[in-house]
Amino acid sequence: MYRAHFGLREPPFRITPDTSFAYACNTHQEALNTLLVAVKNGEGFIKITGEVGTGKTLLCRRFLAMLGQNHVSAYILNPYLEPRTLLFALAEELGVALPKQADQHQLLKELTRALLNFARQGKTVVLCLDEAQAMPIETMEALRLLTNLETEKRKLLQVVLFGQPELDQKLDQKSVRQLKQRITFQYQLTALDREEVDHYIAHRLRVARYRGNRLFTKPATRLVHRLSGGVPRLINIVADKAMLLAYGEGLQQVLPRHVRGAAVDTPVARQRRPWWWFGFAMLLISIGGISWALIT
Repeated sequence: MYRAHFGLREPPFRITPDTSFAYACNTHQEALNTLLVAVKNGEGFIKITGEVGTGKTLLCRRFLAMLGQNHVSAYILNPYLEPRTLLFALAEELGVALPKQADQHQLLKELTRALLNFARQGKTVVLCLDEAQAMPIETMEALRLLTNLETEKRKLLQVVLFGQPELDQKLDQKSVRQLKQRITFQYQLTALDREEVDHYIAHRLRVARYRGNRLFTKPATRLVHRLSGGVPRLINIVADKAMLLAYGEGLQQVLPRHVRGAAVDTPVARQRRPWWWFGFAMLLISIGGISWALIT
């Protein structure tokens, strides 16, 4: 709607993960480096956790895109599956044909054969599971058994778990302690700090081919950080709505009032009101109390 007004090639703040807009902030770059080193090491499970909206899916896509020819990748978006169904999903990702009536033993046997064939070709299979906190305990155990397969030098299957902090709670359960012991590398994604939010907004505008003067004023970006908590998904939502409000006024720059207006229409951002709202409210209460005391 506002692309022509601001001279953009495409919307800069869509919430759909798009690797062309990926911003290499410190936390994401460190996480990506951890993944690449872990895969090169060739052992065990890898775990990446982060709050909702911190960019786990985008990181996963960047990671898969960087895997070399010596790796075969498999990606399962929703692992909320029973063990047998997860094995079918993995087989489908790897191009392994399986009889629909196969039991779990047959599935494991065929998958083992496929993994061994990849190993003979000098390739390692990397399985990425998004939203891993939703995986049933029984499915986690079946996955652990599958990773028992190995040659004398390395595992035939490496598993990367991407999940919300609830994944750590699930892994603390006694029944999956063997899987937890096999997590050799892990990283926790965090929100962006104030300076990174400024760079993040500028980066996405640049990728969208914005060529004008500073679009978001510094006070506006500071307010975006404060209201979003530095969570990329919330930054995108608030920034997009703020640009719509500036466009509606026919302005070429996003001001703090536009960001505040955007936050009013964003429930999660509304919950992150600046600390000074609390101080201002306390001041009003104090003034009211003093006035009441004087009157009485």
